[in-house]
Amino acid sequence: MEDEAKYALNVKQVMDFMHRIMMHHAMWFGEVYHQLGRERAMEILDTAFTNSSNIQLSRLSKVLGFEIKDGIPAPIANLPEEKLNALRDALAANWLAGDGIWFQAVESAMGMDEAKRCNDSCWAQFSPFEAWSIKRMLNLPEEAGLDGLKKALSQRLYAYVNKQSFREESDSSFVFVMNDCRVQSARKRKGMDDYPCKSAGIVEYREFARAIDSRITTQCICCPPDKHDESHYCAWKFTIG
Repeated sequence: MEDEAKYALNVKQVMDFMHRIMMHHAMWFGEVYHQLGRERAMEILDTAFTNSSNIQLSRLSKVLGFEIKDGIPAPIANLPEEKLNALRDALAANWLAGDGIWFQAVESAMGMDEAKRCNDSCWAQFSPFEAWSIKRMLNLPEEAGLDGLKKALSQRLYAYVNKQSFREESDSSFVFVMNDCRVQSARKRKGMDDYPCKSAGIVEYREFARAIDSRITTQCICCPPDKHDESHYCAWKFTIG
């Protein structure tokens, strides 16, 4: 029994060590961001993430016996497309679930106003980070323009849990529409009113667009608690001057 208990503790340690590594990485970034500003923190993050990922994957590959293929574990790099897409979608859904869990945890402890305040502030940090991450992944230029923004919006985590589309496209602007929102649709099924996400959305979309190209401005056409028709929940117009 003692050996079983020790083994069970080791298993818990492995999972907890992964959590600590993730949190330490996030805290380092948060402090560099606070001390040096967003632009410099992103530059340093690029170096830190690349080096850290290479070292950690190399060490884990030796322990677990998997190969590394172009910086990616072979079990992931060699997945059939159907499985790879399913894994990607599951990760996106997990991200959304985690976002909701944090909101509910703060709401339960401190109330709705504090949860919304934390939520809006979190989006002010996460939205430009996600834009930076996508620009890095797609090798988009610094001033990626409206075409770059459309590509980036199609690669957000939200793009794999919600249904979205573009309309009224021109050389100087386009409208981005969230046709179906997983969170709002779930509330609708439960007979609940729309969650009033406009304050967070304004921060989210404005900061995302700015991070893709600082020349782009964002206009909210509608977002709950605004009224909207059945074809969408929110709509945003992006214009480049």
